[in-house]
This record gives sequence, structure tokens and C-alpha cells, in this order.
Amino acid sequence: MTSPQTSAPALRAEDKVEASSHSVKMTEPETKKPADTWLSPQLSSYFIAGGIAGAASRTVVSPLERLKIIQQVQPASSDKQYKGVWSSLVRMWREEGFKGFMRGNGINCLRIIPYSAVQFTTYEQLKKWFTGYGAKTLDTPTRLCAGALAGITSVCTTYPLDLVRSRLSIATASIPLQNTAATAAPSIGAAAQPALASAYHTVSASVRPVAAAVFTPQDLTMWGMTLKVMREEGGVRALYRGLVPTAMGVAPYVGINFASYEALRGVITPPGKSSVHRKLLCGALAGSISQTLTYPFDVLRRKMQVTGMNALGYKYNGALDALRSIVRTEGIKGLYRGLWPNLLKVAPSIATSFFTYELVKDFLGAS
Repeated sequence: MTSPQTSAPALRAEDKVEASSHSVKMTEPETKKPADTWLSPQLSSYFIAGGIAGAASRTVVSPLERLKIIQQVQPASSDKQYKGVWSSLVRMWREEGFKGFMRGNGINCLRIIPYSAVQFTTYEQLKKWFTGYGAKTLDTPTRLCAGALAGITSVCTTYPLDLVRSRLSIATASIPLQNTAATAAPSIGAAAQPALASAYHTVSASVRPVAAAVFTPQDLTMWGMTLKVMREEGGVRALYRGLVPTAMGVAPYVGINFASYEALRGVITPPGKSSVHRKLLCGALAGSISQTLTYPFDVLRRKMQVTGMNALGYKYNGALDALRSIVRTEGIKGLYRGLWPNLLKVAPSIATSFFTYELVKDFLGAS
């Protein structure tokens, strides 16, 4: 009779121990939660969706992207310029074929995948932090600030790839050389031929010796061009030439881009009217607005990136020196060279980027 009475407290003690062990287990995940936020499925979805969106958007407009860079950096006083969008694209196809359209797109995608992934992910996280995870209203100034910081973060992480991509994009274009390469032409029996910056170009055999004086076939690869820049222009620091004007241009561009897109979404895609063409229109308009307002910074960035290419004749001591030189020699319109093909590129590019991002994000289940 006494055994049940003595066993009952023992059982209750065991229950207490077991219950306390359960309470310990319940508190363990709470202590780990802050450390796991950076590895959450939602954050991973932002990163993956952003990377895929970037690659898709740049591949779609690769020919126009290369044409924009060529028109930005080609000498203003030349009869061999790439003039007009359609005629320039036809010339590019005739001289280099499909490979000419895709020239530099490999490294561009290699750059844009982490660039876009970091940009979208940073923007999504900053929106949450600035609004206290939904405690405050997400207004336009907050979107602009989050977008600007996201743009600076993404460009700083991938800038060397952008510089090398710019070099590769113009390396095979038949842009007239300056005196550096032109003086080498008579020594190889090509005095009657115009000096062309068509490094390892495929137009004709008469051009190749001039090109060989500027680049070798090994230089026309991602790694080869990177090594050439580091070897001849000051090491790793040369890979970041033009970073400051780039950041100055990217910050307002990305901020305006995101803010415009979300504002336009509220007008063009109200509830019940979110069709594909409406979403694409939002991205196209947002990209066109932001690019037009910040385009001079983009021209300045390209000029700074090709400063070390002596054949083009550009010598700048800094961003302000480059700005003064462009305005002095080409006028204000020099800051908008290549704007038209760039707008033709930006509209479908940004439209594809935002649409792909939303599509992949929804597919991965991220809100």
C-alpha cells in the first residue's frame, strides 16, 4: 500500500525533469534565430532571383550594350565612327558576325550575376530595416535611399569585372587609333591603310598587323585582359580606375530605378490588372527614366575605364579632369553620346530584369 504512494512523487519528479528538458529544447532555437537570418530561404531566393534576372536581361541586349560602349569611347573627329544604331549593328555583324554581338557578354554575365544578386538582395533587406520590418510606411525617400545604397554595394563588389568587360567590348571594334598605333603602321607596310583599333580584327588581313601592335590574341580573353591591365597600368589599383564616378552615377540611378518601378507598379499594375505586358512596361519606363537622368555619369565612367588604352588617346588625371576635358572638346552633347542606343538597350533590359526577378522570386516562394 505504501509503494504506490512513494512511487507517485517519484513519477512526478521524473515528469518535472522531462518537462524541464523540453523547455530547454524549446528555448534553443530562439537563441539561434538571429544567426540564421542571413541563411534564410527567403534571402537565398532574393539572391538567386536577382542573379538570374541580371543574366537574362544583359544577354537579351548584348549587341546594343557593346554598341553603346563603342560610341561612348570612340574619338569624336573620325570618319570611321560607328554612327546610327541599325547601320552600326549591321556593320558589327558584317565585320565580326554573331561573335561580335556577344563580344564581352561572357564577362558581362559573370559580372552582372553577382552584381544583380547583391543589388536586389541588399535592396530587399534595406527596405525591411528602414521600415522596422513593416512597422513604418515604405515611402519614396526610403526607396531612393535603399536603392542608392544597394547600387553602391553591388558596384563596389564587381567593379573590376566591369572594367575588363569594357576593354574587351571595344578591343575588336574598328575604332580609329591615335598617334601611338598610327606611327607603327608605316614600319609594317600599311601606310596607306587607316589606323584602326580593331585588335585581332577579322575584317581583312591588312588590318591585323596594326591590331597586333595593340593587343595579342591572349589579351582578348577575360583573364588575359585582366593581367594586361594589372601589368601595364599599376597593378590591382588599375582595376578600380573610375570607381568614384561610377558609384556617384550608380547610386542615383539604382535609387531612381527602384523607386520609379515601385511607383509605376501602383499605377500601371493595380490589383487585378497585373498582366505580363503591364509588368514589362513598368520596368521599361523605370529604366528609361533613371538612365536618362544619370547618363553623363555612365559616359564619364567609360572614359575613365579606357584611359589606360593608349591607342584611344585618352589621358585623364581624375574624374573632374575627364569631365572638364569632355565638355571642352565635345560640349555638353559629349556627355550624352550613345544615349539613343542605350535607351533602346535599357528599356528591354530593365523590363526583363524586373519581370524575371518577380517571376523567379514567386517560383521560389519568396514574398
